[in-house]
Amino acid sequence: MNRETKTSRRRFLLAWSAVPAAVALLPWSRAEAGELPPTRACSDKSEPTPPQMAGPFFKPRSPERNSLLVPGIKGTPIILTGVVLSTACKPVPGALLDFWQCDDHGDYDNAGYTLRGHQFTDAAGRYRLETIVPGVYPGRTRHFHVRAQAPNGSVLTTQLYFPGEPGNEGDFLFQRDLLMTVQDAGNAKTARFDFVLKLG
Repeated sequence: MNRETKTSRRRFLLAWSAVPAAVALLPWSRAEAGELPPTRACSDKSEPTPPQMAGPFFKPRSPERNSLLVPGIKGTPIILTGVVLSTACKPVPGALLDFWQCDDHGDYDNAGYTLRGHQFTDAAGRYRLETIVPGVYPGRTRHFHVRAQAPNGSVLTTQLYFPGEPGNEGDFLFQRDLLMTVQDAGNAKTARFDFVLKLG
């Protein structure tokens, strides 16, 4: 095992040490097999995922990673999975997904890249993000920010919301079409959202 492999393995283990065993052992294979229900039914006339404003806290050049968990991060762990599809209901491999969010106190890291990262969908259009449940701050309900882009396609900027949040109805940006499917998993949560992009 070379030094680079050892370093990568050490980083992986440090990140996962912050995650309860219940989340670490979640059946990712179920999502891979397509057993989890999609966010909404997909058809050959699917509407694209609605856009939303980026807000003032987006930063370009986030690190490429599918886990935003780092040593010392606090909050309820959550694993968000899903697929990126075209409006013709075809998976979009190699789609870029850039996520950013506030911490569990409602604060964004504007100096660095804590709770920020991008990744690319696999050959079946799937993605998987490990992070924490974001906090709330005045005027906004709980949410994730996302930029999604098919290879050589235009950028979709949007936000994802949690069902059952008291602040949903009072948030002027909240859209029901952007609700994730969220479930408890012991002391953690799992969530699902499928993005639909208009290609061409």
